Amino acid sequence: MRRVFSLLCVALLLAAPVSAATAALPSDADWPTWTKDPRGSRYNQAEHKITAATAANLQLKWTFALPKAAAGVTLRSQPAIVGGRLYFGGTDGKFYALDAKTGATKWTFDLATVDPALPMAMVRDSPAVADGRIYFGDYRGYLYALDQRTGALLWTTRLDTHPAARLTSSPIVYKGRVYVGIASADNTGGVDAECCTFRGQIDAVDARTGAVVWRHYTVPQPQAAGTWPSGATKYEPSGVGVWSSPSVDPLTDTLYVGTGQNYTGTAGESDSVLALDAFSGAVKWKNQLTHPDTWRALCVDPNAPPGYCPGLQDGTALDYDIGTSPNIFTVKGRTLVGVGQKSGVYHVLDARTGQIVWQRQLSDVVVQIGLGGIQWGASYDGQRLYVATNNAKPGALHALDPETGALLWKTDSPADGCSWGGGAAEPRWCTPANLPAVTSTPGVVYEGSSDGKMRAYAASDGHVLWQFDTVRDFDGVNGLTGHGAGIAGAGGAVVSGGMLYVLSGYFPFYTSDKGFVLLAFGL
Repeated sequence: MRRVFSLLCVALLLAAPVSAATAALPSDADWPTWTKDPRGSRYNQAEHKITAATAANLQLKWTFALPKAAAGVTLRSQPAIVGGRLYFGGTDGKFYALDAKTGATKWTFDLATVDPALPMAMVRDSPAVADGRIYFGDYRGYLYALDQRTGALLWTTRLDTHPAARLTSSPIVYKGRVYVGIASADNTGGVDAECCTFRGQIDAVDARTGAVVWRHYTVPQPQAAGTWPSGATKYEPSGVGVWSSPSVDPLTDTLYVGTGQNYTGTAGESDSVLALDAFSGAVKWKNQLTHPDTWRALCVDPNAPPGYCPGLQDGTALDYDIGTSPNIFTVKGRTLVGVGQKSGVYHVLDARTGQIVWQRQLSDVVVQIGLGGIQWGASYDGQRLYVATNNAKPGALHALDPETGALLWKTDSPADGCSWGGGAAEPRWCTPANLPAVTSTPGVVYEGSSDGKMRAYAASDGHVLWQFDTVRDFDGVNGLTGHGAGIAGAGGAVVSGGMLYVLSGYFPFYTSDKGFVLLAFGL
């Protein structure tokens, strides 16, 4: 009887229709989310084809080209790779599923079908794939869930209705919930803007329904506080967006989050690391790394009219966001949390208490704007932390001892990066800056540059193993011709199954009448 029952169960399973839940599940070799894994390592331990010995043999296998983007729009949706498919969002308002080996299109989803009257229906972050679903956000504050197999829309939730809200934070899925931060462009207006009414937040969303389970605001509700010199209403405090993807420690069910600066006022959890209970959102601890830091776009100009950026006078307009995802790692039985900051400092904190364990200043910063610091993310391979600095004259890639912060090696962005390739034709824009997040696999570290070059470095000593110039035309497998630019920030290289995937289409744009490109390399 038991055998008959077992056979009946097998028959029912075989006869059951294929659903989202039966789509390909991530394997160890896949790259299913921005950070690769919940602890934020950006390290693919299962990659054994591309090594320090073989990386020099990488060749371009295929290109996917996009239509010309609207002015100022960057290609920033780092791909997810699961079950032989690649998922990413384009600059054209489409979300794509491609064959990871050939680039052939499997399906597309048009974001404009959701709330068509609302503009800027474009993917702003990188997708996460879990349990047969794909999760990502857009420029309008929407979070989406698509069927992994077909691309059908399962649900969408507008997490913030503020007109400037952006889901730059890439979602992470953990125990049935989707965790994602909300940021905004509310601080980019001119002197006539009623700056600023946005308040940052981190949301926990039910992965099956899209319902918000809990929400943590990073700043009190902005209140009218007089007027700007133009007569526009001033609101404060405001800002403190969550730009980066959170990370989770599965051993303690703790969510770690980095925050940005205030737009106005000084109250709230600006430039902080937060440790939250993943199930309730309760604050376990928080550590504010820089205070005060009140910055809006007008602060870029040291000659801005007086009264709009008081931090220019007192030195507190720093733009020192924590834009990097936390790295969670264990050293001699002690769990630590590391984050890079736009101040150029990599901080390591005790994961249980939030106390500083060590700090390492890796670069100086540009006055009044944190473009010289650490922008998007570091990688940890179990032996070293790999951290890149951006426009630090030049930017550099660093390897640090995870226990002490000691510098193991440092490799500057090559001095000749702007004297060859497409960047050499436009020296006004070409910069040896390391903007993207760092990626690593056994023996190899990957980092791209604003000079348009993608590079692979030896994990042992930092020497360049391979480089490829992306600032040129490419014929896409989808029938379009594209043109590369700076290697995309807001993400980094993805390495899976013997393939390296790179987005080229970030600042600087260089001169072209064509759209940006996704490049796939293999041996």
